[in-house]
Amino acid sequence: MPEPGEKAPDPGTKAAVLIEALPYFQRYAGRTFVVKYGGHAMGDPAAARDFAEDIVLLKAVGINPVVVHGGGPQIGAMLKKLGVESTFIDGLRVTDKATAEVAEMVLSGAINKELVGWSAAAGGKAIGISGKDGGLVTATKVQRTTKDPGSNIEQAIDLGFVGEPSRVDTSVIDTIV
Repeated sequence: MPEPGEKAPDPGTKAAVLIEALPYFQRYAGRTFVVKYGGHAMGDPAAARDFAEDIVLLKAVGINPVVVHGGGPQIGAMLKKLGVESTFIDGLRVTDKATAEVAEMVLSGAINKELVGWSAAAGGKAIGISGKDGGLVTATKVQRTTKDPGSNIEQAIDLGFVGEPSRVDTSVIDTIV
């Protein structure tokens, strides 16, 4: 839907776009698409609404969208609100147990539910789950090292509860989609 004062595309333009997209809809019907939605992209409510509408459209044409979302800026804002300072090494947040709990709260309890709400507002049905649910994602602890410039000796850096996905059990998602 266009914003108040914004002109809606004419029906001919809409039809032309759909005709152009139809072969792709047909080719990928029944397939599952994984779509990454980054935390930085979530800052604009109009863009979030448009994103949700696009995801609902994918489902309407027979594609099964699975959204994997970020939330770095939102986690950072919550940590700041709680008076917790964040440290980053090589772009990764050093994460102790308390920080991991805040991250889970923000990702699963706030962002996830917000995206489900945007989907509902766009006429879709969505379910929010986390990587913990049903053993969906298994991660391996991230290992980083640094070299002391004076001695050239490598030292291990402990990033805490930071991991990289090592296995994804899609059976949970397959059951849902």
